[in-house]
Amino acid sequence: MSTLEKISNIIDKTNEKIGHFIAWLTLVMVLVQFIVVILRYVYSIGFIQMQESIWYMHGIIFMLGAGYTLLKDGHVRVDVFYRDVTPRMRAIIDFWGGVLYLLPICILIFYYSFGLVVNSWKVFEGSTESDGIQAIFLYKTVIWVFAFLVFIQGTSMVIKAWLYITGQGTHYDDAHEDEFLSKEYLEGIRERENES
Repeated sequence: MSTLEKISNIIDKTNEKIGHFIAWLTLVMVLVQFIVVILRYVYSIGFIQMQESIWYMHGIIFMLGAGYTLLKDGHVRVDVFYRDVTPRMRAIIDFWGGVLYLLPICILIFYYSFGLVVNSWKVFEGSTESDGIQAIFLYKTVIWVFAFLVFIQGTSMVIKAWLYITGQGTHYDDAHEDEFLSKEYLEGIRERENES
């Protein structure tokens, strides 16, 4: 196993573990939401901190789960070109898409959020509600964590694509095992691969 493969595997395992944590956090968020609704509409009781915690958890789930979603290839993609191409061409698209678009966007997100997060930490920004969660500064820091996790997962994607393009990897070999594609469609793709 090459050094690049080891780096990619470490990144994948890291985002895999974070994804499992996020799954449990999603369950906690649903349970807290359920309790808030029961307390409010059955007992006419409301707790601002519980309500705000749902906002926090919701944001954390989406921000920290983005790297895991990229790992599982779950992000929305325009499949006009990507769907009908060979695994090698998919690797090329992923490589250049990562290098020219994904990684620079992560750097820009970090760069443009830097002042926002630092200023929030300077004043220990808290909730606008007196009884709310006084940790907006921590919540805004999740922007940096998001940018970092997507950046490293994008790096892993670029590594896997590069290894496949150079004949050192097998990541894209099972790219056509999509349960939603018909057998005829898959056979057509395999025929085009054999012709090239």
